[in-house]
Amino acid sequence: MSASMAQDGLEHGGRLGAARLAFRGAPEPFIDLSTGINPRPWPVPALDPDSWARLPEPEAEEALRVVAATAYGAAGPAMVAAAPGTQLLIQLLPRIFPQGRLAVLGPTYAEHAACWRAAGTLVTEVETLAALREAPAALLCNPNNPDGRRATLAELRALADAMAARGGLLVVDEAFADLEPEVDSAATLLPHPAIIVLRSFGKTYGLAGLRLGFALASAERAAAIRGWLGPWAVSGPALAIGVAALGDAPWRTAESARLAAEAARLDALLQQAGLTILGGTRLFRLAEGEAAAWHQRLGRAGLLTRAFARQPRWLRFGLPPGEAAWDRLAAALG
Repeated sequence: MSASMAQDGLEHGGRLGAARLAFRGAPEPFIDLSTGINPRPWPVPALDPDSWARLPEPEAEEALRVVAATAYGAAGPAMVAAAPGTQLLIQLLPRIFPQGRLAVLGPTYAEHAACWRAAGTLVTEVETLAALREAPAALLCNPNNPDGRRATLAELRALADAMAARGGLLVVDEAFADLEPEVDSAATLLPHPAIIVLRSFGKTYGLAGLRLGFALASAERAAAIRGWLGPWAVSGPALAIGVAALGDAPWRTAESARLAAEAARLDALLQQAGLTILGGTRLFRLAEGEAAAWHQRLGRAGLLTRAFARQPRWLRFGLPPGEAAWDRLAAALG
């Protein structure tokens, strides 16, 4: 089994345990370059012990939704639902808002199609935005994982209007949009009746283990999602950290600039090794070349990359977590 293969049969990055089994004897620490998670986490302050000891108060959840609405461009907290990770929202949406047919702009994050199919939806993968407009319901990632493909706000509005005209749904996964200032969020189109936007907290802030994510939608749809999640869906520590981090706009601005420089540095290394850059975001880069050979070579050097069974010449690289990791990557590529 590939080190990037999940136990459920879908490919994912981040499985260092499987990587150590696949590349026995690789040097430690094993460096994870297979995900698009910020390798430099937002600095978490000391937390009030009550955030661990008590059930969260409704006011704390409301405070998080207020800050999230501002950070993500929604008109108000009534349009926000907070969840223990975006993955749970991906699994819930087909149950809360069932659709007979759904088109997914691919290739993209495989969990979307898998979760809709599991709910009984007929899912088709299309390659163009124009093809999405012909579907009764549609889903895309903006920017896309793994190639960084973007859709403009005008294109999103046209798609949403087409979905609304037939009573459908447009789901826009903006997991990697926080640090991409050139990406226009579909959240600014709310309360459009067809739109649901997903935002990931853990990738941007380097705190994926916290498990925090958001759905942004019309007040009616957001309330339905909150109803399915039930009380205390988000832990006390996640509420406290989420409020503080989402309110830290200066950190996001500085981090976006820093990561842009890091992404350019990574592109240069990969190109020097003979790989072609296909795209990406500030948190990951997609390269093309002899991917299987590079995946194996880097794995033996203790560097886990993200390979793709359906695109055997693609290899995705996250950013190294420090100068020692940069040195190891440069040496392995050389």
